Amino acid sequence: MAEVAEKQVKQKEPLFSKKNKGLMTDPLFDNNPITIQVLGICSALAITAQLKASIVMALAVMFVLAMGNVVISLMRNIIPSKIRIIVQLVVVATLVIIVDLVLKAFAYELSKQLSVFVGLIITNCIIMGRFEAFALGNGPWKSFLDGIGNAAGYGLILIIVGFFRELLGSGTLLGFKILGDPIEKTGLYAIGYENNGFMLLAPMALITVGIIIWIQRSRNQSLIES
Repeated sequence: MAEVAEKQVKQKEPLFSKKNKGLMTDPLFDNNPITIQVLGICSALAITAQLKASIVMALAVMFVLAMGNVVISLMRNIIPSKIRIIVQLVVVATLVIIVDLVLKAFAYELSKQLSVFVGLIITNCIIMGRFEAFALGNGPWKSFLDGIGNAAGYGLILIIVGFFRELLGSGTLLGFKILGDPIEKTGLYAIGYENNGFMLLAPMALITVGIIIWIQRSRNQSLIES
């Protein structure tokens, strides 16, 4: 009996063990879902012309992925294998509807700006991928951390891209004039600076993501070798 009790104590893993922390930190850098796995890149091209939209999309995906992972994990032993994709779609669609209704209630203008892209979270390959690859085989807590980590990694890239696109394309951040007033010619505009309208187009988002991938891989040679 003493040996059984000792084994049970050893099997108990701290909530924030090194392995569990890795579930949150690995997707931020060496296993980023956009720059390494090349998943969910469409929204990085479509909605990152403004930083506010990037932040809201990142938070929306974090809520959907974290909560969805937990729900799928809790149901993993009772979901018939043949209909697991249908169940996953129902779960993610329900969560996306909640996000959409909250945005329409409290941030209607931003909701209109994000438009159809909120609904497209349902088909975001990062979410379905984590349901299949992780939540169906792990407990709720680990699935929650995995959802937070992958959504944070996804959101980090969106925010970086949105930061540079809005700053260089419009001279603003979150709607606030950072580089000066282009009409009154103050700040950098007083010395001849002009906004780069190309930054507001989707191709520049792809180029920005490409630069991030290049920097990341140049700093970590193991990513190149893999």
